[in-house]
Amino acid sequence: MRSVYFFLFILVTISSAKVLAQTGPAVRGNVTTADGNPAEGITVTLGTTGLGALTNSQGDFVINRVKAGTYPIRVSSVGLKTAEQTITVTAGETTTVSFVLAENTAQLQEVIISAGQINRFSRTTSDYVSKMPLKNLENPQVYTSVGKELLAEQLVFSVDDAIRNAPGVQRMWEATGRSGDGGGFYNSRSFILQSSLRNGVAGYVSSGIDAVNLEKLEVIKGPSATLFGSALTSYGGLMNRVTKKPYETVGGEVTLAGGSYDFNRVSLDVNTPLNASRSLLLRVNTAYNYEGTFQTQGYTRSFALAPSLMFRPNERLSILLDAEITRVQSVGKQMIFFYFPADQLGATRADQLNLDYRNSYMGDGLSLNSRSTNLFGQINYRLSPTFTTSTNITSSQSFSDGKGAYFYLVPDNVVTGNPADAGKANYLTRADQSTDNSRNTVFEVQQNLNGDFRIGSLRNRVVVGLDFLRINSNQRFFGSTFDTVPLNVPGFDYSRFSGSRMDSIYASGPPQFTYPIINKRNIYSAYASDVLNLTDQLSVLAALRVDHYDNKGGSEGGAVAAYQQTALSPKFGLVYQPVKDVVALFANYQNSFNNRGVYNAFDLQAPDSTSQRQAKLERANQVEAGVKLDAFGGKLSTTISYYSIRVNDILRTDPNPLAAARFAQIQDGVQTSKGVEMEVIANPARGLNVVAGFSYNDAKLVRADADVNGRRPSTASSPYLANLWVSYRLPDNLVKGLGVGVGGNYASDNKILNSVSQGVFILPAYTVLNASVFYTYRKFRVSGKVDNFTNQRYWVGYTTANPQKLRNFAGSVSYAF
Repeated sequence: MRSVYFFLFILVTISSAKVLAQTGPAVRGNVTTADGNPAEGITVTLGTTGLGALTNSQGDFVINRVKAGTYPIRVSSVGLKTAEQTITVTAGETTTVSFVLAENTAQLQEVIISAGQINRFSRTTSDYVSKMPLKNLENPQVYTSVGKELLAEQLVFSVDDAIRNAPGVQRMWEATGRSGDGGGFYNSRSFILQSSLRNGVAGYVSSGIDAVNLEKLEVIKGPSATLFGSALTSYGGLMNRVTKKPYETVGGEVTLAGGSYDFNRVSLDVNTPLNASRSLLLRVNTAYNYEGTFQTQGYTRSFALAPSLMFRPNERLSILLDAEITRVQSVGKQMIFFYFPADQLGATRADQLNLDYRNSYMGDGLSLNSRSTNLFGQINYRLSPTFTTSTNITSSQSFSDGKGAYFYLVPDNVVTGNPADAGKANYLTRADQSTDNSRNTVFEVQQNLNGDFRIGSLRNRVVVGLDFLRINSNQRFFGSTFDTVPLNVPGFDYSRFSGSRMDSIYASGPPQFTYPIINKRNIYSAYASDVLNLTDQLSVLAALRVDHYDNKGGSEGGAVAAYQQTALSPKFGLVYQPVKDVVALFANYQNSFNNRGVYNAFDLQAPDSTSQRQAKLERANQVEAGVKLDAFGGKLSTTISYYSIRVNDILRTDPNPLAAARFAQIQDGVQTSKGVEMEVIANPARGLNVVAGFSYNDAKLVRADADVNGRRPSTASSPYLANLWVSYRLPDNLVKGLGVGVGGNYASDNKILNSVSQGVFILPAYTVLNASVFYTYRKFRVSGKVDNFTNQRYWVGYTTANPQKLRNFAGSVSYAF
């Protein structure tokens, strides 16, 4: 691998030297509001040259290939007063310019809304999705950006709630707080994923994730190993949390909130320059959160702290240091597991079970403490008008210690021993699975070189990167069954299942099981991607990644052998804009893989035994095509796509009928996942905004064990999903600053059991409706919301049933300074 890195370094150095000799001067700049916040989506034009740019989420812009001369440069947006300066561009040099709009952030939003010009929930660019600044219309990949404006309007306090605005994504499993895998689980395109990335690099959180430091949430669809690797992504995509950054003036906001189930919260966002030149900036976001439960036992108490320090000694260099520190104490949300076939339970749907929806079936003290600390450093340096480097270092550590209750339904005849009692489930087994000072450490170093240059008339936007990722797992699980209790005895005392009684059981002897997960993995990677504009309307993307995977071995219940594996992951894309900057037709091919380690293989030459064999890479390949729109002056942003994913070389039970094969595997399994997705973000009338999404997914195991062959995987979520949010801000001549919003989510039936042996068990379809009202007056903002206002009883889960919150209210008061 060292030779690969050396070759790439030499190639980049030579290419840079050649390109630097060919590129002309550039104009760079930044646009901020009067209160120092970046102004996104502002149009910048350079005289009558026809050259221009849009500001990104940080208010930055760059205009390349500018001839030497003197020009007027303007920043404008419909509804805003145009600002203009005169600049002189010198051959071979970069000209920098900055603008400060007359409006502050709140005024800017009001002006935009009043003018009806910009769709306030739309994000037209991203610096992270392709690891380079790229407009959505130029990107052949499908992604969704959920910005802070939408989160504020919906009064969202967590990533779990933010994700409801992403089409085709369904929450599957509550956050448990367990080190390593304790964050929330979601599903996209029939594959499970977690929120494992922060600002494009590793950022694990082992509990629910507070939204106090969230600038926007990006959900990137499809297998994305080429730029992000396989360890942090799934075949369905990835979630990237983009955090808030410091700005150049004093400002901030304090918010107090409270609501149902003893919910109370205080959060603070404060920003200040630390020196007179405003080259050293500090921003701190922090929140304390407490919430009880709609059931008889349970709570979550959390504290989040996210300091961020920016140092800009000159126009070419910036250094960012920040942290994300989370401390949580909680009682885990109730999860019902299924160890018996559906026909033995006497029910095929969760709403047919003999369970009290509001009973947690446990006592107090079954709590767990979890800690997550993400430390992040970034050095950005502009080498030339066309090349920048970015060095990223992140350390992500999680810890957990404590108890975790879990439950499974038991058929009556298993408890009573009477065959006549079969076909009913009136008993619940209660058990604990504890973590014992479990730790998981992730360390990543990533070096990127970005370029935006022309070779002749062809524009190239390039990223070349090196990445090192180390994952060190030291997780220790243990547990014991507590008891089996009846569900049909009125007044039964379920509080005996408690933390103190579990402590007594563990003190009396060893637990019934222990399960350590102890291993180390190093992943060495190199990647390159180029977006090449063949014409002003036609561009192609080509990318390739090489990963060297080095598993040091360890233990996962039993010994795990060490092994090494090298993989190539290509990516291709095509974008054609028949109407420039309005309509884009796109297609892509994307790839991901998984390392499956060593497995037991059956050998016909030795029919009485099995032998260990190194698994090939399990691979997922996606083809996708669709259309993107950014029409009517930004009032309509739409993406419609069709995708087809095929996963090859899945390990499955060897189908050979000989007895020894029952304990062996064969690597020829196949899963397919096909579907359509649609997202619409619109501003159809003044003050009216709409966010809507729809998805349909058809997932199938087409070469698998006979028990599940031809069926939808039990982890694939609901095939039909839809989301909607409609908000309206009243015109200024009625009540300035007052608005209302309403929307919700729909999910069709979710088969969490789906096999010949287990039968079919369904989490029923649901429609959950939410509403909010908000009022802004000068520096004050008052908001209120009601979630699940129809009091819908519904469950989420995969292989489990997790009851969700009933109707709940929350209100908040914010003061901006």
